[in-house]
Amino acid sequence: MEYKNIIYSEEGKIGRITLNRPEKRNALSLEMLNEIDDLLHKIAKERKVHCVIIKGAGKVFSAGHDFNDIFNRKPLDVEKLFLQCFKVMRSIRDLPQPVIAQVHGIATAAGCQLVAACDLAVAEENALFATPGIKRGSFCATPIVFVSRNIGRKRAFEMGFTGDYITAKQALEWGLINKVVPMEKLEEAVNELAEKIASYSLTALEIGKRMFYQQLNMDDLSALHYASEIITLIITGEESQRTMKAFLEGKPMKLD
Repeated sequence: MEYKNIIYSEEGKIGRITLNRPEKRNALSLEMLNEIDDLLHKIAKERKVHCVIIKGAGKVFSAGHDFNDIFNRKPLDVEKLFLQCFKVMRSIRDLPQPVIAQVHGIATAAGCQLVAACDLAVAEENALFATPGIKRGSFCATPIVFVSRNIGRKRAFEMGFTGDYITAKQALEWGLINKVVPMEKLEEAVNELAEKIASYSLTALEIGKRMFYQQLNMDDLSALHYASEIITLIITGEESQRTMKAFLEGKPMKLD
């Protein structure tokens, strides 16, 4: 399928999704969200790549939703936009492959939500993040859901109720992103992380990702019991047993 608002490429076991509306600061229009969701389902079904990178074309990662899809629209039309955004966030979470956000420029409102929804995030040192809806007589209700699950209540409340930018350094300290690098090193750093993850078994990545998010909503002992079942399942599987056998025999361990 040809896409109008995104670009997709694959290199080895890494897939790259580029938000491609630089003239609109990569605003997440309904059409773009439809394309992203369609592509994520395709990636999940084909299982050709083991890691996915999401980045933005032009000067910024994403400035959030496209106001043309919101201004002077009926509530049902606006709800359609936000429900499609919900579908994309769910598709990222359900995707077997870990997803890395490669952030430059700014990531605001739904753009910040997208960063928070990704499994990992690397940003260049001058990147800025915000949930600025409060400054526009609104509130970034949907972005704050994922942001608050990344950085904790007090920090998320501060972002939501001041609308101010936080720097890449703050985002790192608060837990919104994993790493900060100079702009000229951004792609290299993201590729290095993606290549490491992509070298691992997709089965292990898929089960591990699902287990990680499931256990977050459990109490400690319930999570440990659930984890015991999962690790038993995966470690007795054919692939794990094959690599274990190679280790015990002193041979190189190869993952599919």
